[in-house]
Amino acid sequence: MSVLDAPYFTDPDAAREHLEQIRWPDGPYCPHCGGTEKIAKIGGKKHRPGLYRCNDCRGHFTVTVGTVFERSKIPLNKWFLATYLLCSSKKGISSHQLHRTLGVTYKTAWFITHRIRESMRDNDPAPMGGSGSAVEVDETFIGRDKTRKPKGQKKGRGTWHMNKVLSLVDRGTGQARSMVIKDLKTTTIYPIVRQNVRRESRLMTDDAHHYRNLGKEFAQHGVVRHSAGQYVQRRDRTIHTQTIEGFFSIFKRGMRGIYQHCGSQHLHRYLAEFDFRYNRREISDIERTFEAMKGIESKRLFYRAPASS
Repeated sequence: MSVLDAPYFTDPDAAREHLEQIRWPDGPYCPHCGGTEKIAKIGGKKHRPGLYRCNDCRGHFTVTVGTVFERSKIPLNKWFLATYLLCSSKKGISSHQLHRTLGVTYKTAWFITHRIRESMRDNDPAPMGGSGSAVEVDETFIGRDKTRKPKGQKKGRGTWHMNKVLSLVDRGTGQARSMVIKDLKTTTIYPIVRQNVRRESRLMTDDAHHYRNLGKEFAQHGVVRHSAGQYVQRRDRTIHTQTIEGFFSIFKRGMRGIYQHCGSQHLHRYLAEFDFRYNRREISDIERTFEAMKGIESKRLFYRAPASS
């Protein structure tokens, strides 16, 4: 029996019941007031399936209220299938492929993928590293994002620039964390690294000038001289940035081979997707799917003009 034969991939009611188990493992609670004791399920043909009433605030709700699925007309089983396909594809799945697989329009598929990526975002991550733990830090460039012409400029078509990404990988936990940055200045990079890496950690970077003084704030600063063709220090083989280079390799293959075009306004969600899959690479595809479902709460996303992906 295939994983895709599971009822929550084929039946909307089964998908709703399974989502209730994921979101409410200890029983339903009201998304309006947070009440848990006076919750009653409303039955009957006049009411839609899965409707509940809170007798504390007299509010009505279903399991999708207060989530990225709220007010969606897409059947929940298709949401489950889309989440599974996005979580099980190492380099992602394009909106064009998804719209053909699910039988929805391209715009709908585009919006579905961005809602799922939003559920993958970690809004309150803990600092990485620790005593004796190595954290690799590096930056990369991806895509081209066209900037508008300055006001009053009549000639030319504007300028192109590469989107800049800063990533950190904790070797101890195997966790990656990425963010879009506006530039490579120390005033931009220093606060990010200080906030995300514990001071007792071993910092691993290349020989870029913007890491020199920053490394003094940590227990050790291991440097590999990429400018001289060095990728691992001979004296200490633990000093390298090969782990984060491996992460960038997966990220770039996905962005260039699957998504191809991505504006800077959406890049942070694509980063959340690749971080999410990388950080849960040791578990099964279906377990990864349910982990993504746990992050749907309190993350509304509203439709804007679509971009190719």
